[in-house]
Amino acid sequence: MNLKLRLTILSFFQFFVWGAWLLTIGTYCFNAKGWTGAQFGAIFSTLALSSLFMPALTGIIADRWMNAERLYGLLHIIYGAVLFYVPKVNDPDTLYYVIFAAMICYMPTISLSNSISYTILKRNNYDVVKVFPPIRVWGTIGFIVAAWTTNLSGSKANASQFLIGGAVAIALGIYAFTLPKCPPQKSIDKNASVIEQLGLNAFKLFANYKMALFFIFSMFLGAALQLTNMYGDSFLDDFKKVPEYANSLVVKYSTVIITISQISETVFILTIPFFLKKFGIKKVMLFSMIAWVLRFGLFAYGDPAGNLWMIILSCIVYGMAFDFFNISGSLFVETTTDSKIRASAQGLFMMMTNGVGAFLGSKISGYIIDAYYTSPKGDKDWPGIWLAFAIYAAVVALFFTVLFRHKHNPNEKMEVKH
Repeated sequence: MNLKLRLTILSFFQFFVWGAWLLTIGTYCFNAKGWTGAQFGAIFSTLALSSLFMPALTGIIADRWMNAERLYGLLHIIYGAVLFYVPKVNDPDTLYYVIFAAMICYMPTISLSNSISYTILKRNNYDVVKVFPPIRVWGTIGFIVAAWTTNLSGSKANASQFLIGGAVAIALGIYAFTLPKCPPQKSIDKNASVIEQLGLNAFKLFANYKMALFFIFSMFLGAALQLTNMYGDSFLDDFKKVPEYANSLVVKYSTVIITISQISETVFILTIPFFLKKFGIKKVMLFSMIAWVLRFGLFAYGDPAGNLWMIILSCIVYGMAFDFFNISGSLFVETTTDSKIRASAQGLFMMMTNGVGAFLGSKISGYIIDAYYTSPKGDKDWPGIWLAFAIYAAVVALFFTVLFRHKHNPNEKMEVKH
């Protein structure tokens, strides 16, 4: 089989096994189980907690002791087995630990899949910059297909979504063992300190005012990154409680509609070079923050009838909100940090957004929803919830505009160095 095709299959199923339940676990916890916002927020925060330490640890293992493709395969098999256990769980406290175990196995495979693809492509003299992006796009397609599979099979409010993800994850783990070998590169200095091995030396960037502000705002915006993944499907599914909307397409195909967001991602990725060249890093990141305000605000006023266009537009805007922050932020780190700590700095950026920020966003949003936007009967004030999130994003954007100073030079080239 063609190498590029084999890696495309890897990318497709890498995100399929996550997309099978990520968008619908909120519907499962809220609408099927009747759990509280705080309980669900804690469960969802395990994605962030595992992102704090597992990618660094598995990176060291793959660099020093174990073939990357074998470690990847083993982690997916364990991840799949854990997902198979989810249907047996009937209380939120236990599910917290079960999903945490699943995320400990899954989250590091995202970076491992990239590393495996880079290694195989370079070894076979492919131009990684040219060849890898089309391969990676299939990961987003895999995520979308998985979400559609869950929705169309009637699994969005029951535990079958985890069985779908678990079965495919185990198959993917077995498939990984057939890939070309990616042995340890022994790239870590054996005499390096634990701090250096874990990439913690990048924390010295906090001594620089601009970089410190950048990472702090990354944390604040990171708190918003997963909110619509957490609550979006449950929000749309809740329209079934309104008689006039109960049989609407929005209720029947809520997950399919939410995946317009992922489709939008693939489009906005292609526009980033133009926007960076034209407007510069600060304005591009500000566009992202404004897009988050629109993402939440449009959800607040959208409905399955006359204001369906607001829900659709919110999903389209998501591509700008997510991509412009993640990718432009990564480019800012790449072009403003010393080459000796650049990889560590990228790890720090991911830790502040997908780790600390996402953890705080998951936990705090759950408590706020319970305290201020949930009735005694358990019904949620979704317009109020989305407006609160929109106000939060607007405040972050305002402070970012005032405090973060960066002069754009249109002639400056921002290139990712590999």
